[in-house]
Amino acid sequence: METAGEGRGPGGAHTGAGPDETVGDMLARLRTGAYVVDVHGSIVAVNALAEQLLDRPATQLVGADAHDLLHRNARGESMPTSRCRMRPAFLAGRPAQDDKEWFERGDGTLLPVSWSIVPCGAGPDDTLMLVLFHRRETITGLPGHEEAGGGTLDELERLALLAEMTTQLTSTLSVDEALSRLVSLVLPRLADWAVVDLISERDEVWRTKVVHMENGTTVVRRDLEGPMAPVPAESPMPLSRALRGVSSTIAEPQTYERSPDSGIAVEQRRLFEATGMHSAAIAPIRGLREVLGALTLGRSERADKFTAADLSLLEDITRRAGLALDNARLYQRQRKVAETMQRYLLPQLPRITGLEMTSRYLPAPDASHVGGDWYDAFTLGDGDTALVIGDVSGHDLDAAAGMAQLRNVLRSYAWSQKEPPSRIVERVDRAVLRITDVSMATLVLGTLTTDDEGRWTLRWTNAGHPPPLLVTRDGVTEYLTDGGGMLLGTGTDRPRVDGSTALPPGSTLVLYTDGLVESPTHSIDDGLDRLRRNAAALAHRPVEAFTDELLRRARPADNDDDVALLAVRIGTRSG
Repeated sequence: METAGEGRGPGGAHTGAGPDETVGDMLARLRTGAYVVDVHGSIVAVNALAEQLLDRPATQLVGADAHDLLHRNARGESMPTSRCRMRPAFLAGRPAQDDKEWFERGDGTLLPVSWSIVPCGAGPDDTLMLVLFHRRETITGLPGHEEAGGGTLDELERLALLAEMTTQLTSTLSVDEALSRLVSLVLPRLADWAVVDLISERDEVWRTKVVHMENGTTVVRRDLEGPMAPVPAESPMPLSRALRGVSSTIAEPQTYERSPDSGIAVEQRRLFEATGMHSAAIAPIRGLREVLGALTLGRSERADKFTAADLSLLEDITRRAGLALDNARLYQRQRKVAETMQRYLLPQLPRITGLEMTSRYLPAPDASHVGGDWYDAFTLGDGDTALVIGDVSGHDLDAAAGMAQLRNVLRSYAWSQKEPPSRIVERVDRAVLRITDVSMATLVLGTLTTDDEGRWTLRWTNAGHPPPLLVTRDGVTEYLTDGGGMLLGTGTDRPRVDGSTALPPGSTLVLYTDGLVESPTHSIDDGLDRLRRNAAALAHRPVEAFTDELLRRARPADNDDDVALLAVRIGTRSG
């Protein structure tokens, strides 16, 4: 029976209102009792095996405080929270485990359990914890458990590792970060050494990571990393077979003592000699469509050799690693395409007598945030100069494509219509929803004109974009806040207005996108003030140096957006 706000996920996992569908999927796949708690210890999701072991329905578990409901001492008595071994781990968001605990079942009997906790992040402000548990006898009675020693994980530890592996690897879209997390999860739990060989999109093999655990810290062996020979088509050697996706294998130094049949075998012999590994487990890392590489785990300090059970666990690990790397590669490929398109479409700046122009574009640090930031500058038919800065909504290839469409529409109207900026943008706004794929965008369109005496005037209109900044050569700053209006794509038909100002000789006009001033940890006003103060301090610099230094100083350290910047220096009149 289920109450409102609860549901049964795939495979019998019960979730409350908080966890997303992926948490329910993960719980349903686990072959042990499992539930998820928030940082306060309240249960937010539970699987069917936990319901059976605890003899409690999900309706009784979800929403309850796990400690108050379940935790008991050996005599069945409730325990104070100060003695709870789980709570410190919940609060700190760190892994923990214990094999001498008791849970109270629904019928009042005690269930002796071994449990393990791993983080299960659901967001920066909402870290969940996954609790895995078994009836204690099923752990200590496993065949070979007593003889396993320190090198073999029991079933509960394996499940905890795989759950943590899934959480850690699927929460990043960076290949480098995924590999670093993979290595940190397998060392030192499973091995003393971790070696990752990846196959590039050009079918080149690169030994990407060679990491060793020394006195509790990881040491990277750069001398053993680097390019590898091609994958041989017929070689029976373990790494060659893994890189072809044929099979996983346990190898020893003797495996490579024979005459090497390929360049890869030569490198493997060197690896065993340099690391002192006496046992290695090698498994392919498979993506959805192709083999991405291989993971080698090696033991040199610990005496036990890898077993078939270890190889099975390694295959589970590389399966998860392959999916994570596949996603990261696809994302980075999309980022590269979007960046290439964006940079190709961003224009060469015109040479205008009496003006110095420079521009910069910086992509977002995160591959997921390729965006639609852009700038433009071009000469109009009447001799005036058009300046544009804009931002198309979205952070993907569609945003970059939309930016190209919007730029072309605006250029066409600006060139063909001898009208003020406000009228041009009104025309562009009406066209956006009809002839482009752009759903929403902001921009500033300005025109620069000069009179017979060389005095420059800027006329502009602003469609929901951060205001241009004007900096005199003496460091006096002013945000040009006139000419404001709604952003593009809202469907409203309000008339737009223009602002106008004289540009003093030696002054610098700065047009920029919001990535230069916005930050997750500071207000937009703080960002605008930081930009203004730094621009004032740099006013005396040549325009190229001014732009580079302003970008370095003003861009927030925690910025997760791309940035476009256009700076125009007004020439000084002679005499």
